[in-house]
Amino acid sequence: MLRLLQEVADEVIVPRFRALADGEIREKNPGDLVTIADHEAEVLIARALREAYPDAVVLGEEHYSRDHSVLRAFGAAPHAFTIDPVDGTKNFVHGNPDHAVMVAELREGAAVRGWIWQPQHRRAYVAERGGGAWRDGERITRPAPPADPGLLRGVTSRRRFVGRRLSEELPAMELSWVCCGIDYPKLVEGKADYVVYGSVMPWDHAAGTLLVAEAGGHSGLWDGSAYRPSEVPPGLLVAADKATYELVQPLLG
Repeated sequence: MLRLLQEVADEVIVPRFRALADGEIREKNPGDLVTIADHEAEVLIARALREAYPDAVVLGEEHYSRDHSVLRAFGAAPHAFTIDPVDGTKNFVHGNPDHAVMVAELREGAAVRGWIWQPQHRRAYVAERGGGAWRDGERITRPAPPADPGLLRGVTSRRRFVGRRLSEELPAMELSWVCCGIDYPKLVEGKADYVVYGSVMPWDHAAGTLLVAEAGGHSGLWDGSAYRPSEVPPGLLVAADKATYELVQPLLG
């Protein structure tokens, strides 16, 4: 799977980085960009998945934008895959190397395998339920977060939350890397201690939450309930460990 993502990225994403023509970019919704690279990468990855797993439901971000009914089939499927062909499309369009290609495999609604490929950074993250988290073939674990809450670094992709302090003891939240395929690895590597997300679509979070869990971190919803990537909840908190999650979660109500 990782080789597939790398080959697709090298074929249709990397050649267009900082080389997109005006006609190769459009808005799906106001502020929500999509490029020819998103479409072509998803077609290639989805085709390979359907050939290998003909009974699985494949949920791609661009497929969903054209046919919302696929989300219902995905949520009920015993075996499914998510595809985010270019995660961080705005970054990609603006020449920022912080973008990624992501795929996750789900069984009975739970993520069991996940792959994140960062084509500009040439870095790969792979996770398997019960099998650990891996970066470029080496196992990784999340470093212990600071014991002092005043030293915890919180980031968010919700721009209206940037600069917001959830409590007097926590520092103000900073802007994340605005790409889940970068945010989750950064959290695992200790560059942030918690991430607050508002919009939670399966292709953005299935692979990353599995990576964090296998590295020793913890994810859950703003209301304290468990996150299931087969669902679309209103808010997600991802943290370095369960204690950090339990510290921050009550402040998000």
